[in-house]
Amino acid sequence: MSSTESTTYDGFTAEERAAMKEHAQDQKKAARRSSRADKAAQEQQDVLEKIAEMQDSDRLLAERVHAIITTSAPALAPKLWYGMPAYALNGKIVCHFQSAAKFKTRYATLGFSDQAKLDDGTTWAVGFALTEVTAEAEARISALVRQAVS
Repeated sequence: MSSTESTTYDGFTAEERAAMKEHAQDQKKAARRSSRADKAAQEQQDVLEKIAEMQDSDRLLAERVHAIITTSAPALAPKLWYGMPAYALNGKIVCHFQSAAKFKTRYATLGFSDQAKLDDGTTWAVGFALTEVTAEAEARISALVRQAVS
């Protein structure tokens, strides 16, 4: 028999563990809320608070993305998902905003889940880097979000 080198698994990063803890706390908070309207209002408030906590450059991007998504696809409900602003349709996450600082990356991203109807042939993008929300970027985000829920 040949010998194989074993690799060690270092586990989740500190940022990933923190995101999982945030997700568990979000789920507990949501379970304690009473009416559906109360839940929706509180989830919207939670998203706005999370955006307000972000560093300046991420916060400005997140505020614009939030405004674009809520205007372009009012059927999407804001909620926190692993500590990130996310937008759900019928309780399922369609897209989310990930700040650059959250996982110490070079740029913020707008990501789409498999619930998003972005299918285009056999391959299509589900994550988009954001460095600035220009008029062109705003139009693209708006079109993507509308397509995602169509």
